[in-house]
Amino acid sequence: MAMSISAGGTNEPMVEMNTTPLIDVMLVLLIMFIITLPVMNHNIRLDMPISDGGRTQPEVIKLAIESDGTMVWNGTVIESLAQLEHLFRAEAAKPNQPELHVRPDKRAKYDQVAHVLGSAQRNGMKRIGFEGQEQYLNE
Repeated sequence: MAMSISAGGTNEPMVEMNTTPLIDVMLVLLIMFIITLPVMNHNIRLDMPISDGGRTQPEVIKLAIESDGTMVWNGTVIESLAQLEHLFRAEAAKPNQPELHVRPDKRAKYDQVAHVLGSAQRNGMKRIGFEGQEQYLNE
C-alpha cells in the first residue's frame, strides 16, 4: 500500500492511504466473476403429454411367482418357462402393450425371479413393474 507523505508547513508527515490499487483489484475481481458466471437461461423447454380426453388405462397382467417356483398369470398356472415366453411374445406384439405387474413371494428364489424378468425383457415386454413391496417392510 502506498502512502503519500507531504512536507507541508508543519513538521508532521501527512499519512493517507492510496486506495486506487484497491479499487483496481476490486474491479478486476468483479469483471472475473461476471465473465465466469454461467449465462442464465430463463427458458425451460418441457415436452408435456397431450391429453386425448377419455384415454383408458392400459391392460394389466398380474404375474405371481410363488415360493415353490410356481408362476401364476392372471390366475392361471403356467406350466413351463417356454409357455411363459410364448405369452410374453403374444402380449408384446399388441399395439397397446399391457403392463406386467410381477409379484414375487418373499420366499421365492432370486434366480427364478431373475429368469422371469429376463425372459420378459428378451421377448419385448416394455412396461414391467413390481407389486407387493409391502411384504418386505417388516423384515
